[in-house]
Amino acid sequence: MQLKSNASGLAETVKGVETMTRFALAVLALASGVYTYLGVRGLLDGSATFVFFASVTYSVAVSVAIYAFWTFMLRFVPLIREGSKRAGMFVVMGLGCLFILAMSSWLNAAALAGSAALEQHLAVTLEGYVSDLDEAHGNALAAQSLLPDVQRAAERFARLADGERESGALTGTTGSGSVVQLLSQMSAQMSELALTITSSRDEVAVLFDSGSAHLATMRELVSGAGAIEPRADAFSAEVVQLSAVIAGLQETSVAPSVKRAAADLSLGFIAPAADGGSVDLVSRQDAVMASVRESVAAQSTALTSAADEILSQPRVEPQRFVPLSSAEAVLRYWSDFIPSWAGAMSLDLLPVVLVLVLMIAHDAMRREASDMEEAESITAAEMMRAVAMFKQMQPEVVPVAVALPAAAVVEPVPPVSTEVEIDMPYGNVADATITPIDVGQRKRGDGPLRS
Repeated sequence: MQLKSNASGLAETVKGVETMTRFALAVLALASGVYTYLGVRGLLDGSATFVFFASVTYSVAVSVAIYAFWTFMLRFVPLIREGSKRAGMFVVMGLGCLFILAMSSWLNAAALAGSAALEQHLAVTLEGYVSDLDEAHGNALAAQSLLPDVQRAAERFARLADGERESGALTGTTGSGSVVQLLSQMSAQMSELALTITSSRDEVAVLFDSGSAHLATMRELVSGAGAIEPRADAFSAEVVQLSAVIAGLQETSVAPSVKRAAADLSLGFIAPAADGGSVDLVSRQDAVMASVRESVAAQSTALTSAADEILSQPRVEPQRFVPLSSAEAVLRYWSDFIPSWAGAMSLDLLPVVLVLVLMIAHDAMRREASDMEEAESITAAEMMRAVAMFKQMQPEVVPVAVALPAAAVVEPVPPVSTEVEIDMPYGNVADATITPIDVGQRKRGDGPLRS
């Protein structure tokens, strides 16, 4: 009886929550349709009317499909007993879940986290442009490292010229001659090269300040409030200007100019003719100018090598900013928005839990009612025939005639009441009994039987 009561209670509970199950399924399908509408609206192009009606049509179709699919699953899966058929239903349910994820869940995630994903895309792009600007600025300033070497060379030639003019340190004869003229010429060339490098520093600083201003504006757009679409458009405009600044920084590098000037020092070396008054002085001037030529050649080689090292650095290629829709951004940066994906998928796949609950409940009802299957389905006619067959199976009692004394008093034997207890499956008559009436020992008109 307890098994019967549990099975009946489960059946009544399942029937009681049926309305709530339908209501919950309808609400989930409606919520999924709303977020699907928000997600698909950002993917369509065209007039506002076209986008609205197309988005509504798609979202309604998704809601109806989700409601119909899970209604079928809730109806059929709990009723199937065989393992192979139930496995087949699970396969079908898995395919349906994949289709729902493909047509709805990613759009739900786009609606839940689309703006955040676009901001993430802008932030990642911004970091890339910060790196590009710093690298281009570093390359532009790399040529500034040659300035100390050029300035030292210019000062050295200038000191040698002054020493030769004042004390004849090189030729042993004071005065301004061909050696002093050559040394002054080399000092002037080095000074001009140093001035070129120094002047480029100011231009690089101006370009870097301009790029930094664009980066600051882009940061404000990334972290600002309001709709993401207008901010993304303004971000794209800043990207174009920043790319021009980065290209300008790479064009302002003086490394190529330094390399050409260093090559001209040795290739374009023009030594003046010795103007000494004596053969001895002329020979000494020629020897000093040969030494100067060798020094200039060595300086030229060093500067050319340093310039080549700077020029060998890879050219900065500014990354290309690609605008994304909210759905595309969610797919690209999905790992950063796992909670949003979980919420979007739960809207569509939560009925899986309801299907499993109903399946377990129906299995429990079948197990607990298995011992009462025949009693639950027996009819009154079948029960009466069973009682009649039971009586027929009882052995018959043959009466025996016994001679009794005349004076003997025979006490009447009261009829034996045979009670058959029948367990009734329904109602409050489970303890009812059927008592047969003894009519074999009584005659009409005898009255009540007395003991």
